[in-house]
Amino acid sequence: MAVTPTFTAAPPQYFQQIDNIIKSHSLRGCESLCRLLQYLAKKSLDEPHSPLKEYQIATEVFGRPADFDPQSDSTVRVQASRLRIKLAEYYAGEGAAEPIQVKIPKGSYHLIFEPKPAEPAVKSQTVAVAEPAPRSTVLETLPARMRLAFMLLLACLATSLLVLGSLVWNRKQPASETAVPRTAQAAASPLATFWRPFTSDVEEPWVIFSNAAFVGRPETGMRYYTRRDSKSTIYDHYTGVGEVLAIHALDDAFGTLGRQILVKRGSLFTLDDVKNNNLIFVGSPSENLTLLHIPGTQEFVFQRVASGQRQGDLSIVNKHPKPGEAGTFLASPSDVPLTEDYAVIALVPGLGSGHYVMILAGSTTFGTQGVVEFVCRQESVEKLLRALPASSGGSGNASNSGPIKPFEALVRVKIARGVPVESELVSVRVR
Repeated sequence: MAVTPTFTAAPPQYFQQIDNIIKSHSLRGCESLCRLLQYLAKKSLDEPHSPLKEYQIATEVFGRPADFDPQSDSTVRVQASRLRIKLAEYYAGEGAAEPIQVKIPKGSYHLIFEPKPAEPAVKSQTVAVAEPAPRSTVLETLPARMRLAFMLLLACLATSLLVLGSLVWNRKQPASETAVPRTAQAAASPLATFWRPFTSDVEEPWVIFSNAAFVGRPETGMRYYTRRDSKSTIYDHYTGVGEVLAIHALDDAFGTLGRQILVKRGSLFTLDDVKNNNLIFVGSPSENLTLLHIPGTQEFVFQRVASGQRQGDLSIVNKHPKPGEAGTFLASPSDVPLTEDYAVIALVPGLGSGHYVMILAGSTTFGTQGVVEFVCRQESVEKLLRALPASSGGSGNASNSGPIKPFEALVRVKIARGVPVESELVSVRVR
């Protein structure tokens, strides 16, 4: 849709309006949305009749590769939807007096610049009102005895209403004196303290879930892709049931805190995302391959067993064991029912200034589910916060602690019939 200005303002005023929006409180800290708005404004004003495609925006604004597929990557649609919301927020608040309004029509990426709708004028006029003639009420026409009975009935009804209202008020009053709004409870909770690095930013965090590369087909059997399979068809759109349920748990936890999460599968992730967003990785480096290319854990590291009966199995290596701690942690062997797994929780600095990365990973899909559920429950998060030194945001009253500093933690997950049933904190390291 081409830009269709409906009044005589010059284009420089349009660019001034874009500049006002970018500098506003509504878009403060939203670097990706600011870039998108500037790009759409330039294209819409300089090339109003040229089509503006999703692929073009993805590659030129968000740095997506040349093989970007809009059908499998919804980044542009998600960001455009967020920008529409921010524009509405701006014009409902600090931009309410602006003479021009910028809109992104549904189904298009071309901006529309419209004049602010004029307020309807209120005409003052004098209206002569005739004095109504006095008339008798229905009550006055009744006999004296009936009037008395009617008035007594009204008095009884009024008294009954007052008594009923008093009973209802007294019943509700104790609860209202002690009840705390759900949002206030959430803001003061251990869960809020733990996730504060990801909820204090204006933009929602991205959750990057694992989807390892497979060869073969479900009908004939599948296995992990290896280098010797370079000529085989690769499928990267599968993930474990644990990751699916983990994202549900994260979504529910952030909803409790009044925030949302954005979700993306690992194969669509780019290093540009690391610089510009807070990130939560769900799944181990063996399946969430992006973790191999960014700074990760230093104390509890995922490694394949090099020799022995468990050769090739994924383990978690304790780089600096404390007295009494094991050096390697492994899930149940693959030839017996899975009853135990180990997982890592790690908060590390992001590549971009002021951003963070959270790694939640088990050596199996069920370990991943268990550790994510661990950081989404008030009681288990409180235990973790108490295990952190006071200087790192833990110890003492966890709900009133300061900001959490980067750390790594190891968790044991007990599993029954493919379901994590219990998680236990094993060890904690502050980076």
